[in-house]
Amino acid sequence: MEAAQEAADGRLEIHPLIRSRPGDFLYSDADLDTMEREIRFLLKQGAHGVVIGVLTAAGDIDVQATRKLADAALETNPNAQLTFHRAIDQTPDPAAAVEQLVELGFTRVLSSGGAATVGAGIETLERMVQRAVGRLEVMAGGGLVLDDIPALHAAGLSAVHLSAKATVSTRKDRGDSFGTPGEADPTAYMVTNRDLVRAARAASR
Repeated sequence: MEAAQEAADGRLEIHPLIRSRPGDFLYSDADLDTMEREIRFLLKQGAHGVVIGVLTAAGDIDVQATRKLADAALETNPNAQLTFHRAIDQTPDPAAAVEQLVELGFTRVLSSGGAATVGAGIETLERMVQRAVGRLEVMAGGGLVLDDIPALHAAGLSAVHLSAKATVSTRKDRGDSFGTPGEADPTAYMVTNRDLVRAARAASR
């Protein structure tokens, strides 16, 4: 958190993703307790908001559990921003779920429109914007490419999210002697693609 704040230098907001584990969005009491502790800790450290989300076994928003996490955030910092993550894309009707998020006090929702990619979910994203009526920001994310941005703007979305990743590897410097031929590159890791971030910012203006 300290490193992120130093890098942001007051120019960017910091919204940590709160996930106690990978996998589905059905959480035990222990999971929820862990996430609540993380929320309180990170907001006390200066995060501007948190990104959270809990579903029921039926695929609906778990209102009780989500409210528990939201309350923890707002009790710690009444000005904290609440973002519901892409768990919403697993709900039966993401547009209808927007109403629940508004009632729960969310600032925004991150979604691909319930589709595998933003490009395939634009119609649903537009319905989500219409349902929100300015009460909540709909941020498009999930398989987003730069060519999607003009269509998203036309649909009424002004916020986008993308991973903007690039792969770095030292395998080429070592030859094929490092690792087993045919396996995933054991030296590879992901970094932010600055050029892609700049291009996305330019396309979003």
